Amino acid sequence: MRAIDTRLAERVSTAASAAMPDLLSLATRLIRVPSANPPGVRYGECVDILEGALRALGLEPTVIDVPGSEEYPRFSILAEYGSGSKVLHFHAHYDVVPAVRSDQYEPRVVDGKLYGRGASDMKGAVAAMLMAIGVLEQCGVRLGGRIRISLVPDEETGGKLGTGYLFARGHLTGGGVGMLMPEPTSGQVWNANRSALSLKVRTHGRFAHVGEEYKGRNAFLAMVEAVKALSDLRTVVSQRQTRLEIEPEEARRSILLLGGQCGGGVNFNAVPYECFFTIDRRANPEEGAEAAKAELLRTLEDIRSRGIDLDWEVLQEGDAACTPVDCELACALSAACRVVQGRVPRYVMCPALTELRFFARAGIPAFVFGPGLLEVSHGPDEYVLLENLRQACAIYALVAIGMLAGDSDG
Repeated sequence: MRAIDTRLAERVSTAASAAMPDLLSLATRLIRVPSANPPGVRYGECVDILEGALRALGLEPTVIDVPGSEEYPRFSILAEYGSGSKVLHFHAHYDVVPAVRSDQYEPRVVDGKLYGRGASDMKGAVAAMLMAIGVLEQCGVRLGGRIRISLVPDEETGGKLGTGYLFARGHLTGGGVGMLMPEPTSGQVWNANRSALSLKVRTHGRFAHVGEEYKGRNAFLAMVEAVKALSDLRTVVSQRQTRLEIEPEEARRSILLLGGQCGGGVNFNAVPYECFFTIDRRANPEEGAEAAKAELLRTLEDIRSRGIDLDWEVLQEGDAACTPVDCELACALSAACRVVQGRVPRYVMCPALTELRFFARAGIPAFVFGPGLLEVSHGPDEYVLLENLRQACAIYALVAIGMLAGDSDG
């Protein structure tokens, strides 16, 4: 990695400012498409917009159709910029969590902020990352390698039919010098993530009219007993803390969330014959995903052995991951942030699951850094600062220059 040339950095920053109208246009067009996941609707409309944006940059995108997803079709988009053996991955997702209000799909700019579902997580950031390619072109940069762009669905539900499918089918094999993903990191860089195991647990009983309650078997009371036992495990789990950097201090604790969703029964005057609740286990990297899973399943098996009729299904499962903060990509990212923002960001563990795990598993250094704010993402008033989008665009371009050093004109 070579040092960032001051004059080139100034040109990149100027070009990023000039790209803002196109960046904002792309972001707002994407936000208007309600690509809500679950279940994963109107993905094709996002793909059409992204294909057009890539072609406008002079790239030749390839659309990967995931078989077996006919009801809600899944598509990923791949493209490359530059040439050479070194590969830097620009990776992003275009699905969003469902809106809280329907007007969130109508983007608006107010007081230097772009509002709308996906503005922060992460359609605004997708636009910033793609416009970084235009910035490199505008500045006449000739890279000594390739930027491999992958735009995927289904990140919000675990990535199995998005990034997971691309790796399973060999579309993202061949290594790389690094990967950047623009999740809303609130000014920090995520270099690690917890593992995730999400379950839907069902307790079973027998239906009866309330007047003949004695004929029934109450699935709700069975659920209460199961939750009591799991609450004891939650107490144990919450005492475990990660040694990795994370903010605030309270976030160090390992997580077992009970009842993110719950329900059951048919009416107030009937014995509930089935109830359900969810478990979301987020284990710190030091615990080990398999050990955390085995511990949770042992507890469920023990509950069942007490005569409580229950079963479960896996909703989501993902590995923990960690990229060392002294690698070349971290140096390039820190240098770019210092030039553009005047500061070096902190490298911390993401409190949730990220797709850096797919790349880390493949031996590719991976970091998550985006212009959005985690605290407003998924909420009713999601937004991203326009200045943060501009800065991110410049930073992504400078990281590409640092990692794939070649020549520039002028």
